[in-house]
Amino acid sequence: MLAGCAQLPDGEQAAQAPQGPPVFPSPPDEPRFIYERTLTNSSDVETDNQDDAFKRLITGTARSGYFMSKPYAVAVHRGRVFVSDTADRNVKVFDIPNGKFFTIGDEDPGQLAKPLGLDVDRAGRLYVADATLKMIMIYDRDGKFLRKIGGKELFDRISSVTVDPAGRQIYVVDIGGVKSENHRVRVFETATGRHVMDIGKRGDGPGEFNLPRDMAIGNEGRLYVVDGGNFRVQVFNADGTYRDSFGSVGRQLGNFARPKEVAADPEGNIYVADAAFGNFQIFNPDGELLMFIGSRSEQGGPAKYILPSGIAIDQDGRVFFVDQWFAKVDVFRPYGLAADQGFLVRQAGARTK
Repeated sequence: MLAGCAQLPDGEQAAQAPQGPPVFPSPPDEPRFIYERTLTNSSDVETDNQDDAFKRLITGTARSGYFMSKPYAVAVHRGRVFVSDTADRNVKVFDIPNGKFFTIGDEDPGQLAKPLGLDVDRAGRLYVADATLKMIMIYDRDGKFLRKIGGKELFDRISSVTVDPAGRQIYVVDIGGVKSENHRVRVFETATGRHVMDIGKRGDGPGEFNLPRDMAIGNEGRLYVVDGGNFRVQVFNADGTYRDSFGSVGRQLGNFARPKEVAADPEGNIYVADAAFGNFQIFNPDGELLMFIGSRSEQGGPAKYILPSGIAIDQDGRVFFVDQWFAKVDVFRPYGLAADQGFLVRQAGARTK
């Protein structure tokens, strides 16, 4: 584990184990996570059948797939990975256990314009924050459009959406803007779209926001909100009352420079993506720094980033981290979880291309 006063590296961070995939922290510290895979296109989950492989062998053609153009956010449900793509204006779905790839939101009903934040509930329903439509678009697990909540009269500038596990309430982050006073989290009843309450207002005091970006639900229903312009994460109780905050602007570990998205793991630890640092930092539920993963690099590769944005944690504790520049999702597995354990294990008889 890393001390909160350590200096962030200016160059690339070497986090390579002597052999095999990178582990984090790097030796001699006890490893907590291991790099598992990267998702960039449909061929990363779809497998060739014998006919496809034979045709490529005869023709000499390379294997191809449907690539992500500009991924932003990620959400995961039982091995199915949803990634919003702002350039292609859809959500790309990587179903790893079943070896399938498909897209959501390409056509009406439920056509998307600029999908940003994503979340899923316990049943696998997908919630998409569309910045252009100023709507939360809701789909079932297979991409069937169900309904929408919102409208231009309700939001200035949608950034993200978070849903409670049961799917009863959604929390929509309205980033506002320089000329707007509506820097807040708006809460709605999912079934009816009824507005329940607002959390926060513009400012820099406790419980106030300056360009909020994202929100996650942690232990005891605590609400963790990335307060981007104030360079901190604010913590609220389940009823929306202010509880605490952590972080400040700076280049030390535990500080923030350009915080983007936030996620909580099954133990309640909090993961914060920072686009300027090129990493995500992990804090305990009370905001104490535990460790970080990633560094800035123009070369790419595992845990190398230029413009990271989205982050999600699945029920197994795997971390899914989006980089917009390299158009990828890196996956990190808890070191104590075997590769053949959990929801990402390919099912027997998974379909091929």
